[in-house]
Amino acid sequence: MADPPLLTLAGIRFHLGGQTILDGVDLSIAPGERLSLVGRNGAGKSTLLRILAGEPIADGGERFAQPGATVATLPQEPDFTGFASVADYVAADGAPAHRVAAMLGEVRLDGGRRPGELSGGEARRAALARVLVAEPDVLLLDEPTNHLDLPTIEWLEETLGPWKGAYVLVSHDRRFLANLTRAVLWLDRGIVRRLDKGYDSFEGWSAEILEREATERHKLDRLIEHETEWAGKSIRARRTRNEGRLRALRDLRRQRREQIGPTGRATIETGEATQSGALAITARNISKRFGDKVIVRDFSTRIFRKDRVGLIGPNGAGKTTLLRMLIGELEPDTGSVKLGANLEPVVIDQRRAALDPDKTPWEILADRNDHVLVHGRPRHVMTYLREYLFRDEQARQPVRTLSGGERNRLLLARALAAPSNLLVLDEPTNDLDADTLDLLQEALGDYDGTVLLVSHDRDFLDRLVTSTIALEGDGTAIEYAGGYSDYLAQRGPRERPVVAKREKAAPPQRERSSPQRLGYKRERQLAELPKKIAALQAEMAAINEALADADFYSRDPKGFAAKSSRLAAAQAELDAAETEWLELEMLREELGG
Repeated sequence: MADPPLLTLAGIRFHLGGQTILDGVDLSIAPGERLSLVGRNGAGKSTLLRILAGEPIADGGERFAQPGATVATLPQEPDFTGFASVADYVAADGAPAHRVAAMLGEVRLDGGRRPGELSGGEARRAALARVLVAEPDVLLLDEPTNHLDLPTIEWLEETLGPWKGAYVLVSHDRRFLANLTRAVLWLDRGIVRRLDKGYDSFEGWSAEILEREATERHKLDRLIEHETEWAGKSIRARRTRNEGRLRALRDLRRQRREQIGPTGRATIETGEATQSGALAITARNISKRFGDKVIVRDFSTRIFRKDRVGLIGPNGAGKTTLLRMLIGELEPDTGSVKLGANLEPVVIDQRRAALDPDKTPWEILADRNDHVLVHGRPRHVMTYLREYLFRDEQARQPVRTLSGGERNRLLLARALAAPSNLLVLDEPTNDLDADTLDLLQEALGDYDGTVLLVSHDRDFLDRLVTSTIALEGDGTAIEYAGGYSDYLAQRGPRERPVVAKREKAAPPQRERSSPQRLGYKRERQLAELPKKIAALQAEMAAINEALADADFYSRDPKGFAAKSSRLAAAQAELDAAETEWLELEMLREELGG
């Protein structure tokens, strides 16, 4: 007999402003389960983890935990407030001193350091040490691989592989999820679906669901079209038995309005520039050191046009330093770097230094005419931002209000619109969801120039790069053909440092009348409503045609806003008119009219 679940959620609801984030979520976590929780950026994964952890933030529903079951959560941003040392932070949940010391050794951290001195990667390792040393029954890990280098990610996989407790992983690192999890929780449009297979099966399964939903929406649209055509025909030929059909048509229309389609996907294109020479970069015997630390020793490479080169290695090994030398931003101590003819680089910095936090996305992208050049053609900035999944109101908000993933998308939007034949990307995959990663990979694969890429995302490297430069942290830099898996196969074994249900609305009550006819007022309404409906439909078509003009917004922002507002009002009037017509028709049939 199966053990009872450690954690159970039933009918969990959560709203943020007017947006429904969780809409009646049901799920359970059994002892020893390995679950991945996936979904788009902003879908509510972190919120769901907080509710699983016991935070009382849900608007409705119930959470149940087995008595005595322990739960530990790794947040995206650990809070070190009130802790004088790293050891104090790791021991905060009551772990004995000897286990704290052993775990700090595993993650290569000095327990006596002050938390405020830690880098992003070190802070993530400290937070991991705290949740792992507690040995809870359920681990809730929110983006555990963020800021971690490849050796630390591999150590974490080896630690979680034989883990006795259950865990839920939120991560955009697909290789990490595929290696560790045995079932998938898909949070999509407020609901959670479960796949009792590994993450490798998720993409095919989710695509089938979306395709089936699209087919069902198409069938519903056709049915509404057919029923509407029927409803407009010979009124006198119908009898009371058709009342149910009219009511069904009204329900169909309400159902279609309430349906939520799948969220959009970003559209990523790259700007075109003059073709570079066949040989983009030549490095001969370059070396670099800072004080006593040797970063690169005697490294040579030739990078040709259309090569996609990945740089990997532990944090602090010198990946960014080597990258800057290869593109001519930093002089090597010895050796030489020669750049090819007509090279036009665009650089995306991992610190997002190119983004002024006080400027808006509109100001960052637009020229004086509110356009941005993409592929040499002007595009209205608002249209371009929508392709990168920005909402209209975000265009005028300061960059500092954007999430990490949104800032990264804005950087990509800016960099990939500019003409270039050399793209230099330092950790471009941070905070991006799986769909956007796919589109970025496709865009870089089709790019007509050369790509230099620093990344810890093994799956992304395997899908994209033609060669991999590995820095081992001791000054050694070696180039291998292929991606990360090819690097592992060619490198051979080595010692790795230890790191260590919405309720249906009741149908509106129709007013019943004792007379045997509608009466003059209602007869007149029934005669006038089709004209009103037709006029509203024509008005909406004209508004939509005007809003489709890409220059409308820049030419007349107030007019654009007024028409957008009128379109929403006209839709509401049309819905009300159609409902009124249906109810009058039903009443007329009842009265034998």
